[in-house]
Amino acid sequence: MDLIEPLQFFDENIPCLAACPVHTNAGLYVAAIADGEDHHSYLTARLPNPFASVCGRVCAAPCEDACRRGEIDRPIAIRALKRFVTEKYGVEAGAASEWDDPRSAPPPERTERVAIVGGGPAGLAAAHDLRRLGYGVTIFESTGVLGGMMKLGIPEYRLDRQLLDAEIGAIVDLGVHVQLNTRLGTDLTLDDLRRDYDGVFLAIGATQGRDLDIEGHQADGVLRAIEYLINVNQGFQVEVGAKVVVIGGGNVAMDAARTALRAAAYEEVSASQEPYEEREVREAITQAMDAARTAVRAGAQQVTVVSLESKDEMPADEFELIEASIEGIEFLHRRGPARIVTQDGHAIGLETIGVTSVFNAEGRFAPEFDSDDRNIIDCDTVILAIGQAIDLAALGEDGPTISPRHTIATDDDLSTTIPGVWAGGDAASGPRNLIDAIADGRRVASAIHQSLSGEEPAARPGGQMVVLDQFHRSTDLYDRQNRLEVPSLPSGRRIGLNQVELGFTEQEARCEAARCLRCFANVLLDTDKCVLCALCVDVCPVDVLSIVPASEVAPHLGPGTALLLDERACIRCALCVDRCPTNALAMGMWSGIGVPA
Repeated sequence: MDLIEPLQFFDENIPCLAACPVHTNAGLYVAAIADGEDHHSYLTARLPNPFASVCGRVCAAPCEDACRRGEIDRPIAIRALKRFVTEKYGVEAGAASEWDDPRSAPPPERTERVAIVGGGPAGLAAAHDLRRLGYGVTIFESTGVLGGMMKLGIPEYRLDRQLLDAEIGAIVDLGVHVQLNTRLGTDLTLDDLRRDYDGVFLAIGATQGRDLDIEGHQADGVLRAIEYLINVNQGFQVEVGAKVVVIGGGNVAMDAARTALRAAAYEEVSASQEPYEEREVREAITQAMDAARTAVRAGAQQVTVVSLESKDEMPADEFELIEASIEGIEFLHRRGPARIVTQDGHAIGLETIGVTSVFNAEGRFAPEFDSDDRNIIDCDTVILAIGQAIDLAALGEDGPTISPRHTIATDDDLSTTIPGVWAGGDAASGPRNLIDAIADGRRVASAIHQSLSGEEPAARPGGQMVVLDQFHRSTDLYDRQNRLEVPSLPSGRRIGLNQVELGFTEQEARCEAARCLRCFANVLLDTDKCVLCALCVDVCPVDVLSIVPASEVAPHLGPGTALLLDERACIRCALCVDRCPTNALAMGMWSGIGVPA
Protein backbone atom coordinates (compact mmCIF):
# COMPACT_ATOMS: atom_id res chain seq x y z
CA MET A 1 0.00 0.00 0.00
CA ASP A 2 1.38 3.39 -0.97
CA LEU A 3 1.98 5.84 1.81
CA ILE A 4 -0.41 8.81 1.82
CA GLU A 5 1.25 12.11 1.05
CA PRO A 6 1.54 14.01 4.34
CA LEU A 7 -0.34 17.10 3.15
CA GLN A 8 -3.12 15.01 1.66
CA PHE A 9 -3.41 13.21 4.96
CA PHE A 10 -3.88 16.43 6.91
CA ASP A 11 -6.33 17.72 4.34
CA GLU A 12 -8.55 14.68 4.89
CA ASN A 13 -8.05 14.31 8.60
CA ILE A 14 -11.23 15.99 9.89
CA PRO A 15 -13.74 13.19 9.31
CA CYS A 16 -16.88 15.15 10.25
CA LEU A 17 -16.00 17.90 7.78
CA ALA A 18 -15.05 15.48 5.02
CA ALA A 19 -18.33 13.57 5.46
CA CYS A 20 -20.53 16.67 5.17
CA PRO A 21 -21.71 17.17 1.57
CA VAL A 22 -21.52 20.99 1.95
CA HIS A 23 -18.22 20.70 3.87
CA THR A 24 -19.30 22.32 7.11
CA ASN A 25 -16.46 22.31 9.62
CA ALA A 26 -18.49 20.67 12.36
CA GLY A 27 -15.52 20.14 14.66
CA LEU A 28 -14.72 23.83 14.59
CA TYR A 29 -18.23 25.00 15.45
CA VAL A 30 -18.66 22.33 18.13
CA ALA A 31 -15.37 23.36 19.76
CA ALA A 32 -16.45 27.00 19.59
CA ILE A 33 -19.62 26.14 21.55
CA ALA A 34 -17.50 24.39 24.18
CA ASP A 35 -15.39 27.55 24.45
CA GLY A 36 -18.44 29.82 24.71
CA GLU A 37 -17.85 31.41 21.30
CA ASP A 38 -21.39 30.93 20.03
CA HIS A 39 -21.36 33.66 17.39
CA HIS A 40 -18.22 32.25 15.79
CA SER A 41 -19.85 28.82 15.95
CA TYR A 42 -22.96 30.07 14.14
CA LEU A 43 -20.95 31.73 11.37
CA THR A 44 -18.99 28.49 10.86
CA ALA A 45 -22.21 26.49 10.58
CA ARG A 46 -24.04 29.03 8.41
CA LEU A 47 -21.36 29.99 5.87
CA PRO A 48 -21.56 26.81 3.75
CA ASN A 49 -25.26 26.14 4.31
CA PRO A 50 -28.22 28.48 3.66
CA PHE A 51 -30.43 26.00 5.53
CA ALA A 52 -28.43 25.77 8.75
CA SER A 53 -31.53 26.15 10.95
CA VAL A 54 -33.44 23.44 9.08
CA CYS A 55 -30.45 21.10 9.16
CA GLY A 56 -30.10 21.69 12.90
CA ARG A 57 -33.39 19.83 13.23
CA VAL A 58 -33.75 17.28 10.43
CA CYS A 59 -30.36 16.70 8.79
CA ALA A 60 -29.42 13.03 8.50
CA ALA A 61 -26.10 14.14 10.04
CA PRO A 62 -23.49 12.15 8.09
CA CYS A 63 -20.99 14.12 10.17
CA GLU A 64 -22.14 12.20 13.24
CA ASP A 65 -21.72 8.89 11.43
CA ALA A 66 -18.12 9.87 10.66
CA CYS A 67 -17.38 11.45 14.07
CA ARG A 68 -14.17 9.97 15.46
CA ARG A 69 -15.57 10.14 18.98
CA GLY A 70 -17.81 7.28 17.88
CA GLU A 71 -14.71 5.07 17.69
CA ILE A 72 -14.32 5.56 21.45
CA ASP A 73 -17.90 5.54 22.71
CA ARG A 74 -20.62 7.51 20.93
CA PRO A 75 -20.38 10.38 18.42
CA ILE A 76 -20.94 14.02 19.32
CA ALA A 77 -24.58 15.18 18.97
CA ILE A 78 -23.53 17.53 16.18
CA ARG A 79 -26.96 18.21 14.71
CA ALA A 80 -28.44 19.25 18.07
CA LEU A 81 -25.46 21.54 18.71
CA LYS A 82 -26.05 23.25 15.37
CA ARG A 83 -29.64 23.83 16.45
CA PHE A 84 -28.36 25.39 19.69
CA VAL A 85 -26.43 28.13 17.87
CA THR A 86 -29.04 28.72 15.16
CA GLU A 87 -31.61 29.33 17.89
CA LYS A 88 -29.38 32.17 19.06
CA TYR A 89 -28.48 33.69 15.69
CA GLY A 90 -30.46 31.98 12.91
CA VAL A 91 -33.76 33.00 11.33
CA GLU A 92 -35.65 31.63 14.34
CA ALA A 93 -33.94 34.21 16.58
CA GLY A 94 -36.20 36.99 15.29
CA ALA A 95 -34.70 40.42 15.84
CA ALA A 96 -31.44 38.81 16.99
CA SER A 97 -31.10 36.90 13.70
CA GLU A 98 -27.78 37.28 11.91
CA TRP A 99 -28.69 35.20 8.88
CA ASP A 100 -27.36 37.96 6.60
CA ASP A 101 -24.05 38.22 8.46
CA PRO A 102 -22.14 35.55 6.50
CA ARG A 103 -22.96 37.24 3.21
CA SER A 104 -20.29 39.16 1.40
CA ALA A 105 -21.14 42.52 -0.11
CA PRO A 106 -23.54 41.97 -3.04
CA PRO A 107 -21.75 42.12 -6.41
CA PRO A 108 -22.97 44.28 -9.31
CA GLU A 109 -26.11 42.93 -10.97
CA ARG A 110 -25.37 40.75 -13.98
CA THR A 111 -27.40 40.68 -17.15
CA GLU A 112 -27.60 36.89 -17.33
CA ARG A 113 -30.73 35.16 -16.02
CA VAL A 114 -31.07 31.63 -14.67
CA ALA A 115 -34.25 29.54 -14.49
CA ILE A 116 -34.57 27.02 -11.68
CA VAL A 117 -37.25 24.36 -12.05
CA GLY A 118 -38.21 23.20 -8.59
CA GLY A 119 -38.38 25.13 -5.34
CA GLY A 120 -37.01 22.41 -3.07
CA PRO A 121 -33.70 22.41 -1.17
CA ALA A 122 -31.51 22.00 -4.27
CA GLY A 123 -33.29 24.75 -6.21
CA LEU A 124 -33.37 27.16 -3.28
CA ALA A 125 -29.71 26.57 -2.41
CA ALA A 126 -28.75 27.32 -6.01
CA ALA A 127 -30.95 30.42 -6.02
CA HIS A 128 -29.23 31.63 -2.84
CA ASP A 129 -25.74 31.34 -4.32
CA LEU A 130 -26.63 32.68 -7.78
CA ARG A 131 -28.30 35.78 -6.33
CA ARG A 132 -25.24 36.41 -4.18
CA LEU A 133 -23.25 36.34 -7.43
CA GLY A 134 -25.59 38.91 -9.01
CA TYR A 135 -27.57 36.74 -11.42
CA GLY A 136 -31.26 37.20 -12.06
CA VAL A 137 -32.99 34.07 -10.75
CA THR A 138 -36.52 32.79 -11.28
CA ILE A 139 -37.83 29.67 -9.55
CA PHE A 140 -40.66 27.77 -11.24
CA GLU A 141 -42.47 25.61 -8.67
CA SER A 142 -45.20 23.15 -9.62
CA THR A 143 -47.03 23.35 -6.28
CA GLY A 144 -48.42 26.32 -4.39
CA VAL A 145 -45.52 26.52 -1.89
CA LEU A 146 -41.74 26.64 -1.88
CA GLY A 147 -39.71 24.13 0.07
CA GLY A 148 -40.18 20.90 -1.84
CA MET A 149 -39.93 17.84 0.36
CA MET A 150 -38.77 19.97 3.29
CA LYS A 151 -42.32 21.27 3.48
CA LEU A 152 -44.34 18.57 1.75
CA GLY A 153 -42.46 15.49 2.92
CA ILE A 154 -40.97 16.20 6.35
CA PRO A 155 -43.77 16.14 8.93
CA GLU A 156 -44.56 19.21 11.02
CA TYR A 157 -43.76 17.47 14.30
CA ARG A 158 -40.15 17.23 13.09
CA LEU A 159 -39.74 20.58 11.37
CA ASP A 160 -41.56 23.72 12.50
CA ARG A 161 -43.19 25.35 9.47
CA GLN A 162 -42.68 28.89 10.76
CA LEU A 163 -38.92 28.31 10.96
CA LEU A 164 -38.85 26.71 7.50
CA ASP A 165 -40.82 29.57 5.97
CA ALA A 166 -38.44 32.07 7.57
CA GLU A 167 -35.36 30.39 6.10
CA ILE A 168 -37.00 30.13 2.67
CA GLY A 169 -38.17 33.74 2.92
CA ALA A 170 -34.65 34.92 3.68
CA ILE A 171 -33.50 33.42 0.38
CA VAL A 172 -36.41 34.85 -1.62
CA ASP A 173 -35.71 38.27 -0.07
CA LEU A 174 -32.34 38.29 -1.82
CA GLY A 175 -34.32 39.15 -4.94
CA VAL A 176 -35.37 35.73 -6.24
CA HIS A 177 -38.45 35.76 -8.50
CA VAL A 178 -40.92 32.96 -7.84
CA GLN A 179 -43.68 31.51 -10.02
CA LEU A 180 -45.81 29.03 -8.11
CA ASN A 181 -48.27 26.50 -9.58
CA THR A 182 -46.17 26.39 -12.75
CA ARG A 183 -45.49 22.86 -13.93
CA LEU A 184 -42.80 21.86 -16.39
CA GLY A 185 -44.32 20.01 -19.32
CA THR A 186 -47.74 21.59 -18.78
CA ASP A 187 -47.38 25.33 -18.21
CA LEU A 188 -43.96 25.70 -19.84
CA THR A 189 -41.42 23.52 -21.62
CA LEU A 190 -37.69 23.08 -21.42
CA ASP A 191 -37.41 24.74 -24.85
CA ASP A 192 -39.23 27.79 -23.47
CA LEU A 193 -36.76 28.08 -20.62
CA ARG A 194 -33.71 27.62 -22.83
CA ARG A 195 -35.00 30.35 -25.13
CA ASP A 196 -35.70 32.87 -22.37
CA TYR A 197 -32.85 32.16 -19.91
CA ASP A 198 -29.08 31.87 -20.08
CA GLY A 199 -28.98 28.80 -17.86
CA VAL A 200 -31.47 26.24 -16.59
CA PHE A 201 -31.27 24.11 -13.45
CA LEU A 202 -33.60 21.10 -13.27
CA ALA A 203 -34.29 20.44 -9.58
CA ILE A 204 -37.65 18.73 -9.95
CA GLY A 205 -37.14 16.22 -7.15
CA ALA A 206 -38.53 12.70 -6.91
CA THR A 207 -42.13 13.17 -5.85
CA GLN A 208 -43.76 10.15 -7.40
CA GLY A 209 -44.18 7.05 -5.24
CA ARG A 210 -43.34 3.66 -6.64
CA ASP A 211 -46.10 1.11 -6.95
CA LEU A 212 -46.08 -2.52 -5.85
CA ASP A 213 -47.30 -4.95 -8.49
CA ILE A 214 -49.12 -7.43 -6.28
CA GLU A 215 -52.75 -8.52 -6.11
CA GLY A 216 -54.94 -5.76 -4.68
CA HIS A 217 -52.45 -2.90 -5.16
CA GLN A 218 -55.09 -0.75 -6.90
CA ALA A 219 -57.71 -1.10 -4.17
CA ASP A 220 -59.07 1.82 -2.19
CA GLY A 221 -57.06 2.32 0.98
CA VAL A 222 -53.72 1.63 -0.71
CA LEU A 223 -51.55 4.77 -0.68
CA ARG A 224 -48.04 5.62 -1.79
CA ALA A 225 -46.09 7.05 1.14
CA ILE A 226 -44.59 10.06 -0.59
CA GLU A 227 -47.93 11.10 -2.06
CA TYR A 228 -49.62 10.51 1.31
CA LEU A 229 -47.11 12.83 3.03
CA ILE A 230 -47.44 15.48 0.33
CA ASN A 231 -51.23 15.51 0.59
CA VAL A 232 -51.24 15.59 4.39
CA ASN A 233 -48.67 18.37 4.52
CA GLN A 234 -50.71 20.45 2.06
CA GLY A 235 -53.71 20.22 4.36
CA PHE A 236 -55.79 17.69 2.42
CA GLN A 237 -57.80 15.17 4.42
CA VAL A 238 -56.56 11.60 4.06
CA GLU A 239 -58.58 9.03 5.98
CA VAL A 240 -56.46 6.13 7.19
CA GLY A 241 -58.75 4.37 9.66
CA ALA A 242 -57.79 2.69 12.90
CA LYS A 243 -55.24 0.15 11.63
CA VAL A 244 -52.44 1.10 9.23
CA VAL A 245 -49.74 -1.07 7.69
CA VAL A 246 -46.67 0.60 6.20
CA ILE A 247 -44.55 -1.44 3.79
CA GLY A 248 -40.89 -0.39 3.75
CA GLY A 249 -37.87 0.07 5.96
CA GLY A 250 -36.50 3.52 5.14
CA ASN A 251 -36.89 7.01 6.59
CA VAL A 252 -39.93 7.75 4.41
CA ALA A 253 -41.63 4.69 5.87
CA MET A 254 -40.93 6.01 9.38
CA ASP A 255 -42.32 9.44 8.49
CA ALA A 256 -45.46 7.89 7.01
CA ALA A 257 -45.97 5.64 10.03
CA ARG A 258 -45.51 8.43 12.57
CA THR A 259 -47.73 10.78 10.55
CA ALA A 260 -50.53 8.18 10.49
CA LEU A 261 -50.52 8.25 14.28
CA ARG A 262 -51.27 11.97 14.10
CA ALA A 263 -53.97 11.78 11.44
CA ALA A 264 -56.60 13.48 13.58
CA ALA A 265 -54.38 16.50 14.19
CA TYR A 266 -53.83 16.98 10.48
CA GLU A 267 -57.56 16.53 9.84
CA GLU A 268 -58.37 19.27 12.35
CA VAL A 269 -55.98 21.62 10.54
CA SER A 270 -57.39 20.88 7.09
CA ALA A 271 -61.01 21.03 8.22
CA SER A 272 -60.76 24.36 10.03
CA GLN A 273 -58.24 26.31 7.96
CA GLU A 274 -57.79 27.75 4.49
CA PRO A 275 -55.48 25.97 2.01
CA TYR A 276 -52.00 25.52 3.41
CA GLU A 277 -50.30 28.21 1.39
CA GLU A 278 -52.86 30.82 2.44
CA ARG A 279 -53.16 30.20 6.16
CA GLU A 280 -51.09 31.44 9.05
CA VAL A 281 -48.83 28.52 9.90
CA ARG A 282 -48.51 29.17 13.61
CA GLU A 283 -52.24 29.61 14.19
CA ALA A 284 -52.97 26.38 12.35
CA ILE A 285 -50.49 24.41 14.41
CA THR A 286 -51.80 25.87 17.68
CA GLN A 287 -55.42 25.01 16.84
CA ALA A 288 -54.39 21.51 15.76
CA MET A 289 -52.64 20.95 19.08
CA ASP A 290 -55.69 22.10 21.06
CA ALA A 291 -58.00 19.89 19.02
CA ALA A 292 -55.69 16.89 19.33
CA ARG A 293 -55.51 17.16 23.11
CA THR A 294 -59.30 16.83 23.35
CA ALA A 295 -59.71 14.28 20.57
CA VAL A 296 -60.57 10.71 21.51
CA ARG A 297 -57.91 9.52 19.12
CA ALA A 298 -54.71 11.05 17.79
CA GLY A 299 -54.93 9.16 14.52
CA ALA A 300 -54.54 5.49 13.70
CA GLN A 301 -54.81 3.32 16.79
CA GLN A 302 -52.35 0.74 15.49
CA VAL A 303 -49.51 1.26 13.01
CA THR A 304 -47.35 -1.64 11.86
CA VAL A 305 -44.23 -1.34 9.72
CA VAL A 306 -43.55 -4.42 7.58
CA SER A 307 -39.97 -4.68 6.31
CA LEU A 308 -38.01 -7.24 4.35
CA GLU A 309 -35.01 -6.45 6.50
CA SER A 310 -34.20 -7.40 10.05
CA LYS A 311 -33.91 -4.60 12.60
CA ASP A 312 -30.16 -4.30 11.99
CA GLU A 313 -30.55 -4.35 8.20
CA MET A 314 -33.20 -1.62 7.92
CA PRO A 315 -31.99 1.40 5.93
CA ALA A 316 -33.81 3.92 8.15
CA ASP A 317 -31.65 5.98 10.48
CA GLU A 318 -31.34 4.50 13.97
CA PHE A 319 -32.74 7.72 15.40
CA GLU A 320 -35.90 7.36 13.31
CA LEU A 321 -36.38 3.75 14.39
CA ILE A 322 -35.98 4.66 18.06
CA GLU A 323 -38.47 7.53 17.80
CA ALA A 324 -41.01 5.32 16.02
CA SER A 325 -40.67 2.64 18.70
CA ILE A 326 -41.13 5.19 21.48
CA GLU A 327 -44.40 6.25 19.87
CA GLY A 328 -45.74 2.71 19.90
CA ILE A 329 -45.27 1.78 16.25
CA GLU A 330 -44.92 -1.98 15.84
CA PHE A 331 -42.37 -3.62 13.55
CA LEU A 332 -42.71 -6.86 11.64
CA HIS A 333 -39.28 -7.80 10.34
CA ARG A 334 -38.27 -10.27 7.66
CA ARG A 335 -41.71 -10.26 6.07
CA GLY A 336 -42.53 -9.37 2.47
CA PRO A 337 -45.84 -8.29 0.91
CA ALA A 338 -47.56 -11.13 -0.96
CA ARG A 339 -50.98 -9.62 -1.70
CA ILE A 340 -53.40 -7.01 -0.42
CA VAL A 341 -56.59 -8.57 0.86
CA THR A 342 -59.67 -6.66 -0.31
CA GLN A 343 -63.40 -6.60 0.28
CA ASP A 344 -65.78 -4.66 -1.97
CA GLY A 345 -62.78 -2.95 -3.57
CA HIS A 346 -61.22 -1.73 -0.30
CA ALA A 347 -58.10 -3.00 1.46
CA ILE A 348 -58.86 -4.92 4.63
CA GLY A 349 -55.56 -6.73 5.17
CA LEU A 350 -52.04 -7.50 3.99
CA GLU A 351 -50.86 -11.05 3.40
CA THR A 352 -47.16 -11.31 4.13
CA ILE A 353 -44.62 -13.97 3.24
CA GLY A 354 -41.51 -14.96 5.18
CA VAL A 355 -38.12 -13.65 4.05
CA THR A 356 -35.20 -16.06 4.29
CA SER A 357 -32.54 -13.58 3.13
CA VAL A 358 -32.44 -9.99 1.84
CA PHE A 359 -28.96 -9.73 0.31
CA ASN A 360 -26.96 -12.22 -1.73
CA ALA A 361 -23.36 -13.26 -1.13
CA GLU A 362 -22.09 -10.16 -2.95
CA GLY A 363 -24.15 -7.91 -0.68
CA ARG A 364 -26.66 -6.99 -3.38
CA PHE A 365 -30.36 -6.62 -2.72
CA ALA A 366 -31.82 -9.97 -3.78
CA PRO A 367 -34.52 -11.09 -1.33
CA GLU A 368 -35.55 -14.74 -1.14
CA PHE A 369 -38.83 -15.94 0.36
CA ASP A 370 -40.38 -18.96 2.04
CA SER A 371 -43.62 -19.49 0.10
CA ASP A 372 -45.02 -21.72 2.88
CA ASP A 373 -44.67 -19.03 5.56
CA ARG A 374 -47.69 -16.76 5.14
CA ASN A 375 -50.02 -14.80 7.39
CA ILE A 376 -52.49 -11.92 7.15
CA ILE A 377 -52.48 -8.62 9.04
CA ASP A 378 -55.85 -6.88 9.35
CA CYS A 379 -55.79 -3.20 8.39
CA ASP A 380 -57.80 -0.30 7.02
CA THR A 381 -54.97 1.29 5.03
CA VAL A 382 -51.79 0.06 3.38
CA ILE A 383 -49.06 2.66 2.77
CA LEU A 384 -46.36 1.76 0.25
CA ALA A 385 -42.96 3.24 1.14
CA ILE A 386 -40.85 1.32 -1.34
CA GLY A 387 -39.16 4.09 -3.26
CA GLN A 388 -39.62 7.29 -5.24
CA ALA A 389 -39.34 8.29 -8.88
CA ILE A 390 -39.05 11.52 -10.86
CA ASP A 391 -41.59 12.81 -13.38
CA LEU A 392 -39.68 11.99 -16.57
CA ALA A 393 -42.65 12.92 -18.77
CA ALA A 394 -42.30 16.56 -17.69
CA LEU A 395 -38.93 16.75 -19.46
CA GLY A 396 -40.52 16.21 -22.89
CA GLU A 397 -39.40 14.09 -25.81
CA ASP A 398 -36.37 16.29 -26.46
CA GLY A 399 -35.28 16.41 -22.85
CA PRO A 400 -31.88 15.41 -21.49
CA THR A 401 -30.60 11.85 -21.53
CA ILE A 402 -32.03 9.61 -18.84
CA SER A 403 -29.74 7.30 -16.86
CA PRO A 404 -30.33 3.56 -16.40
CA ARG A 405 -31.60 4.43 -12.90
CA HIS A 406 -34.36 6.55 -14.47
CA THR A 407 -32.81 9.80 -13.29
CA ILE A 408 -31.43 12.70 -15.33
CA ALA A 409 -27.94 11.78 -16.51
CA THR A 410 -25.27 14.33 -15.54
CA ASP A 411 -21.53 14.87 -15.81
CA ASP A 412 -19.24 15.61 -12.88
CA ASP A 413 -20.30 19.28 -12.84
CA LEU A 414 -23.98 18.17 -12.92
CA SER A 415 -24.42 19.41 -16.50
CA THR A 416 -26.82 17.40 -18.66
CA THR A 417 -26.54 16.33 -22.29
CA ILE A 418 -28.31 19.57 -23.28
CA PRO A 419 -26.01 22.63 -23.39
CA GLY A 420 -26.86 25.22 -20.75
CA VAL A 421 -28.97 22.80 -18.70
CA TRP A 422 -27.91 21.33 -15.36
CA ALA A 423 -29.68 18.90 -13.04
CA GLY A 424 -29.24 18.05 -9.38
CA GLY A 425 -30.83 16.79 -6.21
CA ASP A 426 -33.10 13.75 -6.33
CA ALA A 427 -33.79 14.35 -10.04
CA ALA A 428 -30.18 13.49 -10.85
CA SER A 429 -29.20 11.12 -8.07
CA GLY A 430 -32.40 9.52 -6.86
CA PRO A 431 -33.78 10.01 -3.35
CA ARG A 432 -31.06 11.04 -0.93
CA ASN A 433 -30.70 13.15 2.19
CA LEU A 434 -31.63 16.81 2.49
CA ILE A 435 -28.00 17.88 2.90
CA ASP A 436 -27.05 16.12 -0.36
CA ALA A 437 -29.68 18.15 -2.24
CA ILE A 438 -28.38 21.40 -0.71
CA ALA A 439 -24.85 20.44 -1.76
CA ASP A 440 -26.00 19.75 -5.33
CA GLY A 441 -27.68 23.15 -5.50
CA ARG A 442 -24.49 24.87 -4.45
CA ARG A 443 -22.41 22.82 -6.92
CA VAL A 444 -24.75 23.69 -9.78
CA ALA A 445 -24.67 27.39 -8.88
CA SER A 446 -20.87 27.28 -9.03
CA ALA A 447 -20.92 25.44 -12.37
CA ILE A 448 -23.43 27.89 -13.88
CA HIS A 449 -21.36 30.84 -12.70
CA GLN A 450 -18.21 29.41 -14.26
CA SER A 451 -20.06 28.72 -17.51
CA LEU A 452 -21.71 32.14 -17.82
CA SER A 453 -18.87 34.26 -16.49
CA GLY A 454 -16.04 32.45 -18.23
CA GLU A 455 -14.09 32.42 -14.98
CA GLU A 456 -11.80 29.49 -14.35
CA PRO A 457 -12.63 27.30 -11.36
CA ALA A 458 -10.95 28.59 -8.24
CA ALA A 459 -7.79 26.71 -7.38
CA ARG A 460 -8.11 24.45 -4.41
CA PRO A 461 -6.63 26.46 -1.54
CA GLY A 462 -3.52 25.10 0.07
CA GLY A 463 -2.83 24.97 3.75
CA GLN A 464 -0.10 25.07 6.31
CA MET A 465 0.48 23.52 9.70
CA VAL A 466 0.32 25.95 12.60
CA VAL A 467 1.98 24.67 15.75
CA LEU A 468 -0.17 25.37 18.81
CA ASP A 469 1.54 26.96 21.80
CA GLN A 470 -0.93 25.41 24.23
CA PHE A 471 -3.13 22.37 23.96
CA HIS A 472 -3.61 20.92 27.42
CA ARG A 473 -6.71 18.92 28.27
CA SER A 474 -5.28 16.62 30.92
CA THR A 475 -7.31 18.30 33.68
CA ASP A 476 -10.62 17.95 31.79
CA LEU A 477 -13.00 15.00 31.94
CA TYR A 478 -14.01 15.33 28.29
CA ASP A 479 -12.86 11.80 27.46
CA ARG A 480 -15.01 10.28 30.22
CA GLN A 481 -18.25 12.16 29.63
CA ASN A 482 -21.08 10.16 28.10
CA ARG A 483 -23.10 11.55 25.24
CA LEU A 484 -26.08 13.60 26.37
CA GLU A 485 -29.34 12.44 24.87
CA VAL A 486 -31.08 15.21 22.96
CA PRO A 487 -34.15 16.21 25.00
CA SER A 488 -37.46 15.23 23.45
CA LEU A 489 -41.11 15.08 24.44
CA PRO A 490 -42.15 12.09 26.56
CA SER A 491 -44.20 9.60 24.55
CA GLY A 492 -47.39 10.50 26.45
CA ARG A 493 -47.18 14.12 25.31
CA ARG A 494 -46.54 13.40 21.63
CA ILE A 495 -50.00 14.44 20.50
CA GLY A 496 -51.00 16.66 17.64
CA LEU A 497 -48.23 18.48 15.85
CA ASN A 498 -46.02 19.21 18.88
CA GLN A 499 -42.33 19.40 18.02
CA VAL A 500 -40.90 16.10 19.28
CA GLU A 501 -37.23 17.06 19.57
CA LEU A 502 -36.68 19.96 21.97
CA GLY A 503 -32.97 20.75 21.70
CA PHE A 504 -30.24 21.41 24.27
CA THR A 505 -30.21 24.00 27.02
CA GLU A 506 -27.08 26.16 27.17
CA GLN A 507 -25.53 24.06 29.93
CA GLU A 508 -26.30 20.83 28.08
CA ALA A 509 -24.83 22.21 24.86
CA ARG A 510 -21.58 23.22 26.57
CA CYS A 511 -21.25 19.79 28.21
CA GLU A 512 -21.93 17.88 24.98
CA ALA A 513 -19.66 20.11 22.90
CA ALA A 514 -16.84 19.60 25.40
CA ARG A 515 -16.75 15.91 24.40
CA CYS A 516 -15.37 16.87 20.97
CA LEU A 517 -11.89 15.46 20.39
CA ARG A 518 -10.96 18.45 18.21
CA CYS A 519 -9.73 16.33 15.33
CA PHE A 520 -8.61 19.47 13.54
CA ALA A 521 -5.62 19.34 15.91
CA ASN A 522 -2.90 16.85 15.06
CA VAL A 523 0.02 15.24 16.87
CA LEU A 524 3.17 16.25 15.00
CA LEU A 525 6.50 14.42 15.08
CA ASP A 526 9.89 15.99 14.36
CA THR A 527 11.86 12.94 13.27
CA ASP A 528 15.18 14.74 13.71
CA LYS A 529 14.48 15.15 17.43
CA CYS A 530 12.84 11.78 18.14
CA VAL A 531 15.13 9.30 19.92
CA LEU A 532 12.52 6.50 20.01
CA CYS A 533 12.63 6.37 23.79
CA ALA A 534 9.00 5.17 23.88
CA LEU A 535 8.04 7.44 26.76
CA CYS A 536 5.13 8.71 24.65
CA VAL A 537 3.97 5.12 24.19
CA ASP A 538 4.22 4.61 27.93
CA VAL A 539 2.16 7.64 28.89
CA CYS A 540 -0.63 7.28 26.31
CA PRO A 541 -3.84 6.57 28.27
CA VAL A 542 -5.62 4.88 25.37
CA ASP A 543 -2.71 2.90 23.90
CA VAL A 544 -2.83 4.43 20.42
CA LEU A 545 0.94 4.93 20.18
CA SER A 546 3.25 2.02 19.40
CA ILE A 547 6.78 1.34 18.18
CA VAL A 548 7.07 -1.41 15.56
CA PRO A 549 9.59 -2.62 12.98
CA ALA A 550 9.51 -0.30 9.98
CA SER A 551 8.98 -3.27 7.65
CA GLU A 552 5.54 -3.79 9.20
CA VAL A 553 4.50 -0.35 7.95
CA ALA A 554 5.92 -0.72 4.44
CA PRO A 555 8.18 -3.59 3.32
CA HIS A 556 10.37 -1.32 1.20
CA LEU A 557 11.47 0.64 4.31
CA GLY A 558 13.74 -2.24 5.31
CA PRO A 559 15.31 -2.47 8.78
CA GLY A 560 14.53 0.23 11.29
CA THR A 561 11.82 1.32 13.67
CA ALA A 562 8.57 3.24 13.18
CA LEU A 563 6.42 5.19 15.65
CA LEU A 564 2.73 4.66 14.89
CA LEU A 565 -0.30 6.68 15.97
CA ASP A 566 -3.83 5.31 15.56
CA GLU A 567 -5.78 8.46 14.59
CA ARG A 568 -9.13 6.68 14.97
CA ALA A 569 -8.81 6.37 18.74
CA CYS A 570 -6.51 9.26 19.69
CA ILE A 571 -8.30 11.48 22.22
CA ARG A 572 -6.03 14.53 21.70
CA CYS A 573 -5.05 14.76 25.35
CA ALA A 574 -1.49 15.91 24.46
CA LEU A 575 0.05 13.87 27.29
CA CYS A 576 2.53 12.48 24.79
CA VAL A 577 3.56 16.03 23.88
CA ASP A 578 4.04 16.95 27.53
CA ARG A 579 6.04 13.77 28.22
CA CYS A 580 8.45 13.93 25.28
CA PRO A 581 11.94 14.72 26.69
CA THR A 582 13.33 16.04 23.38
CA ASN A 583 10.31 18.15 22.33
CA ALA A 584 9.95 16.00 19.24
CA LEU A 585 6.17 15.99 19.59
CA ALA A 586 3.83 18.98 19.25
CA MET A 587 0.17 19.74 18.58
CA GLY A 588 -0.62 21.54 15.34
CA MET A 589 -3.64 22.75 13.42
CA TRP A 590 -3.84 22.38 9.66
CA SER A 591 -5.20 25.50 7.95
CA GLY A 592 -6.35 23.66 4.82
CA ILE A 593 -9.99 23.01 4.01
CA GLY A 594 -10.05 19.48 5.33
CA VAL A 595 -12.02 18.02 2.43
CA PRO A 596 -10.86 15.20 0.11
CA ALA A 597 -10.40 16.37 -3.48
